Amino acid sequence: MADSFDVSSVAAALTGTAFADRLQHLPTVGSTNLLAIEAAQLGASHGSVWVADEQTAGRGRGGHAWHSIPGDGLYLSVLLRPQMALVDALWLSLATGLAAQAAIAAVTGLQPDIRWPNDLLLAEKKCGGILVETSAIASHSDTPTLLRFAVVGIGINVNHQSFPPDIEAVATSLRHESGNPYSRERLLSELLRALDQQIKLLEGELRGASTSPKLLERFESASTWVRGKRVRVDETGGYTGVTTGLDSRGFLRVAGDDGEFHTVLSGGVRPF
Repeated sequence: MADSFDVSSVAAALTGTAFADRLQHLPTVGSTNLLAIEAAQLGASHGSVWVADEQTAGRGRGGHAWHSIPGDGLYLSVLLRPQMALVDALWLSLATGLAAQAAIAAVTGLQPDIRWPNDLLLAEKKCGGILVETSAIASHSDTPTLLRFAVVGIGINVNHQSFPPDIEAVATSLRHESGNPYSRERLLSELLRALDQQIKLLEGELRGASTSPKLLERFESASTWVRGKRVRVDETGGYTGVTTGLDSRGFLRVAGDDGEFHTVLSGGVRPF
């Protein structure tokens, strides 16, 4: 039997965060991201959260569908209105990956890897993903374009025990890797608390007011994919090489087997 959410308990656990008293739970929805985008355009507040037991039209990066079993996974979208330039929006995906990694470790003891920029992996199989969709504020040509809002979609395979044949070789769940079921409610609370901390650290860094290690340093320490990983990349006709770190904007750098240094802009990084 799939576990359910006690919204009041989650709200209590989120006291003091940007997400306190801003959680909406839905049994089923097409896409929490689409719902959040519509609400953002109507003026919904920073920190609003939509969590669903099932998504019938869930999406990942690149238009990929997200496999959603009712009650087995954690499917949510968060509305953020940080003070930052649109060009830095990738940092929100990296920060969310760190938050999800920390939450999974806290609840399960498992240590997921993060495949740049947005995939959570266990035993080299995908157990979660992040999709950030943004809207910009119109700006003059001599000023940076600012972020109006960002909707951060997060999907985590929690208690799935099986997957369709077309993805079973590349997908896994927290339960599948440990043999134990987990509370989606607790994972949701841990995830949102960790995300609140990561966003506060990021905003402090952007203001020049943070003494913590910078986001890109934290991400590089948390992901085996950022440096020294042999990969193939699908974009710009496809190429192979070894990852050499992140550039100043957070994009992945690859020393290609073709002798060129490449900057990965859109993901599609796989082992080679």
